[in-house]
Amino acid sequence: MSTTSTSLPTDPPARARRTSTAADGPTRPVPAIRREDRGLPVLGRLLEFAADPVALMTKQWETYGSVAPLKGALGEDAVMFLGPDACEEALRNKDKAFANGPAWSRIVGPFFNGGLMLIDFDHHHAHRRIMQEAFTRDRLEAYAARMHPAIEHGLSSWQGGPGFQSYWALKQLTLDIAADIFMGGAEDTSRAEMDRVNKAFIACVQAAAGVVRGDVPFTRWGRGYQGRRVLEDFLRQYLPARRATKTDDIFSVLCHIETEDGERFTDDDVVNHMIFLMMAAHDTSTITTSTMLQFLGQHPEWQERCRAESLALGPHPSLKEVEGLVSLELVMKESLRLRPPVPVLIRKAVKDTVVQGVAIPADSNCIVAVHFSHLMEEYWTNPRVFDPDRFSEERREDKSHRYAWEPFGGGVHKCIGLYFAGAEVKSIMHQLLREWTWTVPPAYVAPLDNHSLPFPKDGQPIDFVRRTA
Repeated sequence: MSTTSTSLPTDPPARARRTSTAADGPTRPVPAIRREDRGLPVLGRLLEFAADPVALMTKQWETYGSVAPLKGALGEDAVMFLGPDACEEALRNKDKAFANGPAWSRIVGPFFNGGLMLIDFDHHHAHRRIMQEAFTRDRLEAYAARMHPAIEHGLSSWQGGPGFQSYWALKQLTLDIAADIFMGGAEDTSRAEMDRVNKAFIACVQAAAGVVRGDVPFTRWGRGYQGRRVLEDFLRQYLPARRATKTDDIFSVLCHIETEDGERFTDDDVVNHMIFLMMAAHDTSTITTSTMLQFLGQHPEWQERCRAESLALGPHPSLKEVEGLVSLELVMKESLRLRPPVPVLIRKAVKDTVVQGVAIPADSNCIVAVHFSHLMEEYWTNPRVFDPDRFSEERREDKSHRYAWEPFGGGVHKCIGLYFAGAEVKSIMHQLLREWTWTVPPAYVAPLDNHSLPFPKDGQPIDFVRRTA
């Protein structure tokens, strides 16, 4: 078992941390924010979160417990849910007190409007029911078969060498894969146009950290609005052809899928869902794959263990064979635990409710801190250490609590594309392991930009060498 420390902060002192529940007695109000915890004027604790989300979560836990008040940007009060018990209550949402749309709309609503993550209750249920038809086992097998040639084509342009900017290369690769799997190749689209689409996605995602919330030039939101216009125009030019002919790319599938009751997506629905799905597949897969690259570069014994399994297969394994890459599966789960692409989820309380015995008033802004659950000593052995075997059948530390490991969220909003994402990430890694070896200095710490989804600001330089045997 590897015991090399990761780049995460030092563990907080261990102690018993049982949180109260509603059954423990009368509910109590959210504790008051201490004066020293109010953060900066206007920005609140935003800069602390951007600098080190885990440090802020740990401080909130140590100060307030599982339901912690937080002063957000623009002076808004929020509540942070910490630990798997509190996260489970919020994500399972039994009394339908929490909504996604009002929360995410304040952050990225104009740019991902109508996406599955931004709709709720009956509306969400109806759209998810239709979209599930796009992620059946048969369709996943077809998508997986298309991935391998797209991955090979994308990797053929990699130069490797010392200090190779792996994150940006992966981001281009996942966009190319998305263009093929989601768009059917978009054969008449130039590289310049795809670069423009990539920049549009980046602008929409990074708008989440915007302070000026309007279509104002030279601001994050202004760039996000422009990015959304680029993406809509790009998709609508292909929409008539996808409506006219059935193919096995996701764009066409969304145009033609129909439930037994005859429910289908409108043109606007298709565009909205495509923009959100391509963003989710593009960015989160890039983050997960780059994290795996880092850890495998720092743990050569795991890299060789994964490579041996990939070399035992051909270059184009079936979906079942990809799923059978056990060591890669363990590394992927551990990477998602240590660096989840979406470290927090947000919700809006639409009515009064109770979480862990604490009364949450209607209209409260809520932050579900899923990353913190991944690092709690109560549920994980040496939680800041890279140790993929913790997910092995012999140990299964993720079963210590149903919500101890929650990188894909939970409840009705759990990521609908989680199996597609796993197949994509493992297929990319499968090809890389067969063609390349790489090293990362053990002391390397990725300088993460946490303003939106976390990514390495330095491009994550890695020393890549092409295999000769």
